[in-house]
Amino acid sequence: MQPPRADLSEKFVGELDWNLLRTFVIIVQEGGITAAAHRLLLRQPTVSQALQRLEGRLGARLIERGRGVFRVTAAGRELYRECVGIYGSIARLADVATAASQTITGNVHISLASHVITPLLDDTIAAFHAAHPGATYRIKIETSADVARSVQEGTASLGICLVNKRLPQLDYQMIYREFFGFFCGPAHPLFGRKGLRLDDLRGLAAVSFDTDYVGDALRPVALLRRQYELGQPVVGQSPHLEEVRRMVLCGLGIGPLPIHVMERDVRDGLLWRLPPYRDPPAIDIYLVTNPKRGRNRAEAGFIAALRRRIADTPVAQRTYSGTVDPRNPTNPA
Repeated sequence: MQPPRADLSEKFVGELDWNLLRTFVIIVQEGGITAAAHRLLLRQPTVSQALQRLEGRLGARLIERGRGVFRVTAAGRELYRECVGIYGSIARLADVATAASQTITGNVHISLASHVITPLLDDTIAAFHAAHPGATYRIKIETSADVARSVQEGTASLGICLVNKRLPQLDYQMIYREFFGFFCGPAHPLFGRKGLRLDDLRGLAAVSFDTDYVGDALRPVALLRRQYELGQPVVGQSPHLEEVRRMVLCGLGIGPLPIHVMERDVRDGLLWRLPPYRDPPAIDIYLVTNPKRGRNRAEAGFIAALRRRIADTPVAQRTYSGTVDPRNPTNPA
């Protein structure tokens, strides 16, 4: 009993020397065994024997040959057509493998302080996604201290936050500088008043961030309070910008907020900028990474892309103005 045809085909494929097919293709292309031997840098008997072995494996005459005769048979022409397709596919394997090796996948876990607003990050995410759509992202908002802790413990790929004390295990790169100003909401008695001085803020209720202390990340803001004896009673605190802003809007008190982030609220009449109008407190925002943490290709590529964008952007363009937007005449300095 003959074995099933599928078993015979599998046996043939497993035992076939693919170099025999390549030799056959070149014999046909060169129009003779001698010419094929020159191209393959082999002796003529070696090429002739390869053709004989292939015909023996297939059980069919592929080329009629003899003195002055060289003719590809019908079986030979059919095999040649198949072989050309096969070798076209084989030739593309290197490109396929290279493309696959260049495909970047993996999850990028970004830990952010709540008021990180910069086109440097946004543009990097957009460009990296366009170039590497297989990468995925997780963005988590944490306090600046928790951002550093997440990066140190390896649960975050990178962090972007304020920095009070640098941890020796981590790398820090300044992304941008922002300035904090004091603001009040529409219900506040200072809302809409021009020509205010810092003395006008003394004794007023305030809201702020949990880090608004001399020994923490918002040290410059705390020092400003101390310098001008702004010992307001603090009636509300939060680690998140959105909630500090909410309390300011609700009229709980005046509060420090990043000026460039609040420009739209000022233009829309939701917030009013308070003094100091000149030389407000400056806060630097850092990219924080852990050099000892293993990274997948997406993490490594994203961090490298963000660092390049930072390095290619002059510091002046990464310093967000602390003065009132000149396009906003409703809240002049």
